[in-house]
Amino acid sequence: MKNNLKTAVILAGIGGLMIIVGGAIGGTGGAAIGMAIGFVFVGGSYWFSDKLAIKSAKAVEVSAEQMPRYHAIVADLAQRADMPMPRLYVSPDPQPNAFATGRSPQHAAVCVNQGILDVLTWEELQGVLAHEISHVRNRDILISSVAAAVAMGITFLARMAMWGAMFGGGNRDRRGGLLGTLALVILAPMAALFLQKALSRSREYEADRSGARLLGDGEPLARALEKLDRGTKLIPSTVNPAQAGAYIANPLASQLAGGGQKASLSARFSTTHPPMEDRIARLRSGEWRN
Repeated sequence: MKNNLKTAVILAGIGGLMIIVGGAIGGTGGAAIGMAIGFVFVGGSYWFSDKLAIKSAKAVEVSAEQMPRYHAIVADLAQRADMPMPRLYVSPDPQPNAFATGRSPQHAAVCVNQGILDVLTWEELQGVLAHEISHVRNRDILISSVAAAVAMGITFLARMAMWGAMFGGGNRDRRGGLLGTLALVILAPMAALFLQKALSRSREYEADRSGARLLGDGEPLARALEKLDRGTKLIPSTVNPAQAGAYIANPLASQLAGGGQKASLSARFSTTHPPMEDRIARLRSGEWRN
């Protein structure tokens, strides 16, 4: 209940920012445009988030005949979670990582990178898949997808506001409005990113907890996270920063590992995941039993 309330507040905040940015473009009419674009982004995210995520990962669906162990583990977890069997995919990405997508448990998909199949034992992979199944059961996927889409909408509107401010005229009476619009162009996307971070971090902790409960053991996922932490820092990925929050481990970690000027701006602002050390410690402390 607490997480659902937090989600509602965060999404409302993102929606409010979108309207404000739209208002900066053209007053009341601009706010209406911002709201309309928000509905378009949210609607598109609702219906097509799974297809976009799978296509972005260059993943292919695998059958039970092709990967029987993969299917057997997920089928068992889905039965334990009392939810339909999701579609299963494998991405050729060599980075050890995984994500779930879809607008509901009835329209869900789970994808693992080839890299995760190469470094994890089947017991550790079961921990990762329990985490992803928990995301599906908790309906985190839709909420995070909508939040990401609305944040993208805010960035789009902010750019419109910037161009509108630059070419809307430059007389003295409008200079104050110009400065205010430019400040909004910078601050609104940053605010949206911070809201996304708060949403994603709470959801990752909850999926870790729910996944451990599903297995009755937090150690397989803890061991898996240790390997994923090392692997994502060593092996780069071409994941779109907008999709980074969907993965169990930050796919941009390799860009951040060097620190300083080596980290790209998109990587610095895409740290949507809680610290791995904290997640592992929580799993091993037995907190998930509470």
